[in-house]
Parts: sequence; C-alpha cells; structure tokens
Amino acid sequence: MTAAMPTRPSPLVTDDSAVFWDEAAKGRLVAQRCAGCGLMRHPPRPMCPGCSSLEVEVVELSGLGTIYSYAILHHPQHPAFDYPVLGVLVDLDEGIRLLSNITSVSRDDVRIGMRVQAHFVATADGPLVPVFRPIEGS
Repeated sequence: MTAAMPTRPSPLVTDDSAVFWDEAAKGRLVAQRCAGCGLMRHPPRPMCPGCSSLEVEVVELSGLGTIYSYAILHHPQHPAFDYPVLGVLVDLDEGIRLLSNITSVSRDDVRIGMRVQAHFVATADGPLVPVFRPIEGS
C-alpha cells in the first residue's frame, strides 16, 4: 500500500515572502529582523514598521511557541484538507506571531497557552510548509 500524496495547496510566493517559503521548503523556519533597529517581523515585508529601514536580516527561529488563539474551522471547505481544520495563532518564543494549523492533537485537547513546536508538511507541488504540534507534557 502506498502513502497518500499530499494535497495541501502550495503557498503563494511573493517577492517579499520568497525567502520565508524558500527556507520552509528546506525545513527551516525563518523571519525577518530589521538590521537597523533589530525589530523581528512577520509577515515578511520590504520596510521595517518600527524605523522604516529597508535593511533586513533573515534569522532562523527555534519553532517553539505558545498558542495565543485558535479556531475550529468547518467552512468554507476545500478538498485538500480534512475537516475540521484546527487553525492556530502562535506566539513564537522570538517575539513574532504566526498563523498556521496544529496537527497531532484532537480539537477537544487544543488549549490557549499550549506549548507547541513547528514541523513541516509537504504540499501538492512539493514545497514544505510549517505547521505546529503540541510539545509533550504541555
């Protein structure tokens, strides 16, 4: 028996987000940091919202964070996903917030404040995207 092919749609890549998605495809979670004032930022953008600098550094993140909020999504449905989808807003330890989904947990067990770790899943066209799973014992 062969494993099912991933059906998750591939991300839409823009000039601003290309570095984020290129690194995710390698299994690395990264974010922008302003080279002028040091502000971490996500989603990726060309200018620092703090000091308006155009100088940017890309830093690797630990992938560790805490669920800030979550939603149990039932609609609109897309055939690429199993429903309900557990959408999460994660406060990463480095100080930015990331929207994704959580795996390896039932909808009844997801909690605000739950510690999570990023991992990567394949998309229909091959690139990997970051999702989260609970840290054991959290």
